[in-house]
Order: sequence, then structure tokens, then C-alpha cells
Amino acid sequence: MRTLGVDPGLTRCGLGVVDGPRPGRAASGRGGLSLVAVGVVRTPAGSDPGERLLFLSDEVERWLDRFEPDAVAIERVYAGQNTPNVMSTAQASGVVMLAAARRGLPVVLHTPTEVKAAVTGSGRADKAQVAAMVVRILGLETAPRPADAADALAVAICRQWRGAGSDRLAVAAASERARIAAVAR
Repeated sequence: MRTLGVDPGLTRCGLGVVDGPRPGRAASGRGGLSLVAVGVVRTPAGSDPGERLLFLSDEVERWLDRFEPDAVAIERVYAGQNTPNVMSTAQASGVVMLAAARRGLPVVLHTPTEVKAAVTGSGRADKAQVAAMVVRILGLETAPRPADAADALAVAICRQWRGAGSDRLAVAAASERARIAAVAR
């Protein structure tokens, strides 16, 4: 199962692709996860928001074309104190969701607390702890920079680990539907 993890942002949008075991197959090694690609899409803060969203959209489309993920995981927008930041983050999330929907890819949203808990064991972990665990889980030598890149990988790892159960259920349900259809013929 290949997952594109996204730490959405209009100025910096982290993207990370992680491979894991396919549903129905046993995991191996470090939870069976491996790094495929990681990066950050940067848009100029002074540019027109529409142009920035278009640039982000084009880059996300390139990543989807190049890495062909099976699912997309996005860090859910946290409606904290900074309303303009929340709005631009939500807009960036929408661009990614739209690109995934065009390809029929499942999209899952994970809260920051959920991502931290999945990767570190604590929903209150700081960015340094999350980055350190990403390094450890994926067997990297150093943490990806900037932090948005490591955060995107953490989101992908969260999807891989949290989504494994629902993936197994989906495979089992599809298998049962196929069995019933075969019997009905």
C-alpha cells in the first residue's frame, strides 16, 4: 500500500510518500514501511492566492502521476488562533483532496494529535520527537527538512498504521462479495 502524506500549507506544503505492505500481506522489518519520496512545495507568500493554489495543484498532480499512491492522507486543519493561516491551510487541503478525487483515490484526514500518537505514542509530542520517530521508523540517517517534510511522512505513517485495519476489512468485504456473486451465478 503506497500512501501520499500531506502536511498542507499554502507557503510550504509537505509531501511524503511511504510504501507499506499490501492488505492481506504480512509486514516485514520496521513495521514494513519504507520511504519512497519526500519534499516540500513552496509558493511565494506575496503572490496572488489563486496563482499559489494553481502552482500547488500542479505540483500535487505531478506527485500523484509520478508516485501513483493507493491513498492520500492529509493532516486535518486545526482551527486555532490564526484565522488567515487556517483559511490558507484549508484551501491547500482542498486542492489536494480534489486532485485525489479526480483519480478516485481514497482520502483520509488525521488530526495532529492522532498523527503524533500514532508515530510517537503520545498525542502531545513535539515536532522534534515526531521527526526523530520518523527517522527511526523509516530507517533514515537524518530527519527531512524543513519540518513540513517530516510532518508529511508522519501523516503517511499514521495512515499506514491506522488504515491497515480498515484496509483488511475492505479486502475481506470485497472477497465476500465476490464469493456471494460467484455462488449466485
